Amino acid sequence: MRKALRWLLSLTVLIGTVSTTASAATAAQPQATDIKDQLLAIPGVSLIEEKPYAGYRYFVLNFTQRVDHRDASKGTFKQRFTVLHKDTARPTVFQTSGYNVSTNPGRSEPTRIIDGNQVSMEYRFFTPSRPAPADWTKLDIKQAAADQHAIFKALKPIYKQKWLATGGSKGGMTATYYERFHPRDMDGVVAYVAPNDVVNKEDSAYDRFFEKVGPKECREALQDVERQALVRREPLEKKYADFLAANNYTVNTVGTLDKAYEATVMDTVWGFWQYSSVTDCAAVPNAKTATDQQLFDYIDAVNGWANYADQSLSAYTPYYYQAGTELGAPTIKSPHLDGLTRYGYQPPRNFVPRDIAMKFKPQSMRDVDTWVRHNANRMLFVYGQNDPWGAEQFRPGKGARDSYVYTAPGMNHGANVAGLVADEKAKATARILAWAGVAPAAVQADASKAKPLASYDAKLDKRDIEKELRLRP
Repeated sequence: MRKALRWLLSLTVLIGTVSTTASAATAAQPQATDIKDQLLAIPGVSLIEEKPYAGYRYFVLNFTQRVDHRDASKGTFKQRFTVLHKDTARPTVFQTSGYNVSTNPGRSEPTRIIDGNQVSMEYRFFTPSRPAPADWTKLDIKQAAADQHAIFKALKPIYKQKWLATGGSKGGMTATYYERFHPRDMDGVVAYVAPNDVVNKEDSAYDRFFEKVGPKECREALQDVERQALVRREPLEKKYADFLAANNYTVNTVGTLDKAYEATVMDTVWGFWQYSSVTDCAAVPNAKTATDQQLFDYIDAVNGWANYADQSLSAYTPYYYQAGTELGAPTIKSPHLDGLTRYGYQPPRNFVPRDIAMKFKPQSMRDVDTWVRHNANRMLFVYGQNDPWGAEQFRPGKGARDSYVYTAPGMNHGANVAGLVADEKAKATARILAWAGVAPAAVQADASKAKPLASYDAKLDKRDIEKELRLRP
């Protein structure tokens, strides 16, 4: 018995010695200090390229994601993301557009406000971040939120300070869905111009919006453009056919040239208010006296005749798939076109190849809306007064805490905190600083003193509102 005890004691001492030696050896090894080395040391992260920018390090990277976060056997795919690195001692903003990620350095408004780092993620199924083969049933808001969660968990040991999620339009929706499914990840959310189509079949809010937006004369002038374009369908469709042929465009997804033509015409009013302002009303032509070419050119300038060509639609198949399976899509009545339309506002199904099956899940948006109303915490929603997408908004209810909805007067789909009225702008800025843990003492005492911590950079902070396909947030 004593021999056994002595043997056990010796073994314990030996194990302790080996463990101590191993720990000492590990501690003696130099730890990565360069941010590039730290990022590439993360399992699943690989470098695509690094681009220099004064005051920052900017990396375009891949991250290995599960195709199905609930089932590892479904395989993996590479998802692009970028890191605009300033300092690991600063807070970080997690930004997404909900579409492709830009591979050029850019700074979101919250990133400038808090003077922090920025991580930007490409949404799953937007090429090249698409599994092969693509199982479209794995494209939903919960899987996408899990993508963000996985990247956040991988980066948090490096960027240990507070994190905010942000995005505009579909990116604002994405930030909101991420918060719904992973409410403990972020310290705050800033969602810009995020539509909230709770009941897909009930879109009267959009009809009411178009009855009142802007000056009456402008509304009527835009309606006349759409009306005349359908009255003169035959000669203008000839121009459209010539346009498609000259650019080697096809319209197989929509089905016919007539359907693609009408869809483009009916987006004119929406497209104007999404990206233009009241000052642009003066440029709306007198549709009754305008030539066919003038009408054609104006619709192209506001809308883009290429929008419903296969070559344009293919890049946005993931969006239209989601619109037709979870997000919903607006349908407006357009009474000024009574008797002239053949198809009405066409559903997302018309813009997705027929070999991709789609089934709408009405519970998805109801779930998110209910969650925001009762559980929103440290969430800020910003909308533009003249933006059609703001007709149906997120509205935190009685169960919400430290959450706000602000509307920027006169602004369109590019609405931001800077465009709010003075007191709301100051309060929103102060809350963003507080959520990020970097509010100066003066701001903590008086929110009216709040302002962005980083100076404006004309190149980095340039607001380039891409004129995207109409009826797409």
